[in-house]
Amino acid sequence: MADGISIPGVTDKYKTNDLVESLMEVERVPLKREQAQLETYQSQQAAWRDMNSKMTTLRESVKTLYSFENPFNNKQATSSDENAVTVDADRNAEYGTFKLDVLRPAAADRFLSGNIDKGFKIAPGKYTFVVGDRSVEFNWKGGKLNDFVTSLNKHGNNLIKASLIGISSDKKALVFESLKPGIKNKLILKDQALELATSIDMVSPVKVEPTAMALSQDTFTCPATFAQNPQAPEEENPQAPMAEGEDVQNAEEEAALSPLEQEGLPPLSKDHVALTKNGIFIPARGGVEIPIPEALKAEGKQVIDFTIDVKQTEDITIAINNRIQHPVLPDPGFITFKGITVENDQSDTTLPEAQGGITGPLNPVEDSNFVFIKNADGSEIQLPEDSIKIDPETNQMKVSIRLADFPDAKSIVLRNSNTGKELSLSLPTTWDSSKDLGFTPNHPVSVANDAQIKYEGITLTRSTNDIDDVVPNVTLHLHDKTDKTATIKIEPDKESAKNALITFVGKYNQVIAEINILSSNKPEIVAELDYLTKEEQEKEMEKLGMFSADFSLTTGKSTMQRIVSANYNYNNEAQTQDIITMLNQIGISTNASGRSSGYNPSQMRGYLEVDEKKLDEHLENHLDEIKDLFGYDSDGDLIIDNGIGYLLDKQLTSWVQSGGIISTKTSALDAKIKNSNKKITNLETKLDAKEAELKQKYANMEGTLNSLESQQNTIKNFSTQNSNNKK
Repeated sequence: MADGISIPGVTDKYKTNDLVESLMEVERVPLKREQAQLETYQSQQAAWRDMNSKMTTLRESVKTLYSFENPFNNKQATSSDENAVTVDADRNAEYGTFKLDVLRPAAADRFLSGNIDKGFKIAPGKYTFVVGDRSVEFNWKGGKLNDFVTSLNKHGNNLIKASLIGISSDKKALVFESLKPGIKNKLILKDQALELATSIDMVSPVKVEPTAMALSQDTFTCPATFAQNPQAPEEENPQAPMAEGEDVQNAEEEAALSPLEQEGLPPLSKDHVALTKNGIFIPARGGVEIPIPEALKAEGKQVIDFTIDVKQTEDITIAINNRIQHPVLPDPGFITFKGITVENDQSDTTLPEAQGGITGPLNPVEDSNFVFIKNADGSEIQLPEDSIKIDPETNQMKVSIRLADFPDAKSIVLRNSNTGKELSLSLPTTWDSSKDLGFTPNHPVSVANDAQIKYEGITLTRSTNDIDDVVPNVTLHLHDKTDKTATIKIEPDKESAKNALITFVGKYNQVIAEINILSSNKPEIVAELDYLTKEEQEKEMEKLGMFSADFSLTTGKSTMQRIVSANYNYNNEAQTQDIITMLNQIGISTNASGRSSGYNPSQMRGYLEVDEKKLDEHLENHLDEIKDLFGYDSDGDLIIDNGIGYLLDKQLTSWVQSGGIISTKTSALDAKIKNSNKKITNLETKLDAKEAELKQKYANMEGTLNSLESQQNTIKNFSTQNSNNKK
């Protein structure tokens, strides 16, 4: 034997490790079999979960086709002038068409400075910017122009923005911009901000002085007793309807319905209205119409102010009632004879009417609506409440008419409908509202202004370019003035309905494809799915025929195919040929492409196809019928209980819900996987013990062999030594 030291269990002189490994390979057969079974269970569980994911996605797609949020109720709003106005309509908007003119979009203040040196330093101090009822204040420590702009924008809070414009290599211009449009959101500069703006030629100081409005009693006219075609103040107007517009009541109807109308009440008159150097006097039942000078209307920024003092006076109805004389017939009398009384009948004579046609006493009239705006078309608008302020101590009314809010204004109508009050008005004054800030911009890029639109001939003013309170459930987005009247259409959003149907077909085909792969061993099923990548095809090939012995999948597929190919009579009334009752009528079927007859294995697998031209045609003409095809109420209880969408949802729910078919199968596999893991653990423990036992036995054997070999060597050496001694 070879020389050297052999240590059992360390060296492998006798190849015992190979012997142990070959013996263990036989022992590991049950373990490998169980591990393979575990992998099968895990692959099956992953396949079921993948199927659950695809079915859940299909169920969600199906549910949208018949639920409250179904795409068939979506609305699409279009504008004939999208450069000026675009429109959004929600699902509750009414179908229809209306006309719209954008007289001007809302604008925000944007002030530009003069040229500033590149090295200009901003002085330290408190900088205050006010926009509407909000303000931005921050303390600046002083420094470079760029740093000031950065700091202001950090503090801007979506209210104000600053920017620099390069004029030349050594000159710049500063811009202060309000981020809120509307006349009530003017940009006001205060403290150091105003000083800075003045120093860089952005603004100039200005003091607004009111100007007396030129009046002449010769131009006064008598208004109608009642407002003509009256409009409520705009902020109190109900939302305008989508229809062509309601007919405005004529003056006679308004007069008949007015509580101020009493038979015999004197009409309004301007006869005793007096224009003096101190103002205008209007007695009870007096009125006057004052024309607005064209120059004021042209400027648009002018505001007309005046005050009204109301004084109680003797009610004119007292004198009128005293003049009323009613002819009265005398008592017809009676006669008594021998205890018997006979009364005379009242005379049938018809008496003349009371003086002046008055049949009864007049009631005093109380009315606090004095000021109206008359438009060029003759209609009148009652002055809004926010244009009238009442002094709580003197009860004096302060009236402020902003002409920008009344672009069609022609005149101011003053009515004193009261029978026991007289009005004293101060002489009206006018002033420029754009100069009411203590400064005026020198280089305005834009100035704050409200948006003005004309909806179906009605002029409206809003402080924003996103207007959602004119047409119910419709938002108007103003961008620019319209060159001509824009036509707004609210119609069905057929494109979203089409996309939802195509999405449904795609998700349906994915589920059918997955069922085909899992329930069949034919490789061509995977090869036909040309939308799969190479890696995805390889993954699907691993699942091919995995559940070929499980008939639940093929049964589920048959049920879904039956649902999508069935006939649905959702209309309980007499059917017509135009009613859509089957999916294939709208261009969705297993042969929507219209390929020639003959055996086509791909078509036989149940995939749906879409004929887009046919689908577009039916969406255009039968949108409501297609909606009903996917979900309808069959028994009149107002709950959807039939249709393709409803039945598919119900079928898929039985598969994907908690405790459903897939959940039951994955739960069973969970138990098998758990049991298999337990078996594998036990087998591995036994194998480890067996391997240790074999290694110990062979180590003992090696030790014995080494001992025998050592003895052999000792005897051999002894024999050799004896032989040498004999020589």
